[in-house]
Amino acid sequence: MRSTSHTIRTRTTRPAARQAARAAAAALCAGALALSLTACGGDGNDNDGSSKESGTPTGSTVSLPKLNGQSLEVAAVWTGGEQKNFKKVLAEFEKRTGAKVTFVPAQDPIINFLGSKIAGGQPPDVALLPQPGAIKQAVDKGWAKPLGSAAQEQLKKNYSPGWQDIGKVDGKQYGAYYKAANKSLIWYNAKVFENAGAKEPKTWKDLLGTAQTVYDSGVTPFSVGGADGWTLTDWFENVYLSQAGPDKYDQLAQHKIKWTDPSVKQALTTLAQIWGKKDYLAGGPNGALQTEFPASVTQTFTGGDQPKAGMVFEGDFAQVNIGETKAKVGTDAKVFPFPAVGAGSPVVTGGDAAVVLKDSKAAQALVTFLASPDAATIQAKLGGYLSPNKNVPLSAYPNEVQRTIAKALIASGDDFRFDMSDQAPQAFGGTPGKGEWKDLQDFLKNPKDVAGTQAKLEKDAAAAYGSGS
Repeated sequence: MRSTSHTIRTRTTRPAARQAARAAAAALCAGALALSLTACGGDGNDNDGSSKESGTPTGSTVSLPKLNGQSLEVAAVWTGGEQKNFKKVLAEFEKRTGAKVTFVPAQDPIINFLGSKIAGGQPPDVALLPQPGAIKQAVDKGWAKPLGSAAQEQLKKNYSPGWQDIGKVDGKQYGAYYKAANKSLIWYNAKVFENAGAKEPKTWKDLLGTAQTVYDSGVTPFSVGGADGWTLTDWFENVYLSQAGPDKYDQLAQHKIKWTDPSVKQALTTLAQIWGKKDYLAGGPNGALQTEFPASVTQTFTGGDQPKAGMVFEGDFAQVNIGETKAKVGTDAKVFPFPAVGAGSPVVTGGDAAVVLKDSKAAQALVTFLASPDAATIQAKLGGYLSPNKNVPLSAYPNEVQRTIAKALIASGDDFRFDMSDQAPQAFGGTPGKGEWKDLQDFLKNPKDVAGTQAKLEKDAAAAYGSGS
């Protein structure tokens, strides 16, 4: 399961360099996660659900056509709670339009999945793509269709320019980002921290100290879902962004600097301070490599005050998996921003964009609905979901932790960096058992081999960027 995971500045039209000067503001917004809802100032939304910018009540209903008798298929890689909750959004679309919508479970990499469907003459009408690189590929292959005027109108009303831009290819709008993720969070078992006398860390040095405190109390510090390579790329990206800075981050994302660069060596060496301590990882490196993301979360919040680990790193969507345990978010399960490795805490985001593959009235209507506050508000109320739609009322989110995360995302405007691996060609940054996913899994297994890991990353990146695949 790749949760929004979980974006391509050189492979989409989104400028990269223009955001470099905004890193400080983004870091400040990350800090809001550990503070109150008033941190980071206003987000343009009042608690009554109205938007100061557009003046449009977020409870208003988007205009949708009647589609009685029409059928649609929607493909996404979501599983478990995410899939279940999204189906409730689709049910509302069915109720409003009379269309019949079928959810089609997809596998990573979704482009390969869609390719097989299209080759067989059965493409879904709409697909939720977790990488801008995948949007670009879908456009290049002639699969994706530009969004219609109604969908674009919803995007302009409800999304910041940055979130609109990452759904564009060559200036045309192909994607509507329905789901976002704040991927700069560490969740922790509150009882474990209380028993250990551990405090929420602000810096990487503090995190190492907190880990030792948890370890000394008899609990393994970290749960790592290493069976899913994307979780490891997220670890790297947060360390790299904070340590090397936004300019280097953008350059590496575009492969304008090599993975053999000293900044990559520094980040890997830093990561090894945790990955290299087998007693710090639940099950050790081998156990981590056999643990999928959902289990990495649930094993942190089951077992009372003696879980398999005290902390787990990942995005806000981890709440879906926490919800599968008896732990209550905000009480039993708490969260802090990824600690500052360099000058400030990183803000790394991810997202899933709705893309039309069959240019029909029904497909365009569904994406229009997904770009509206109506659809996002439904899923926000169900938890474990974050929307980049600025007109979703904060009151829709079910707990203060989620409201704080949502407010920080909206307040940051365009001051964020999208997931680096999602910006890469899929062969490097988005394929299980290949490229960056595999190279970092190998590094988790042998974190002493920094130079060898850099060489493998560069070889795989050069091949993927050279072919554009």
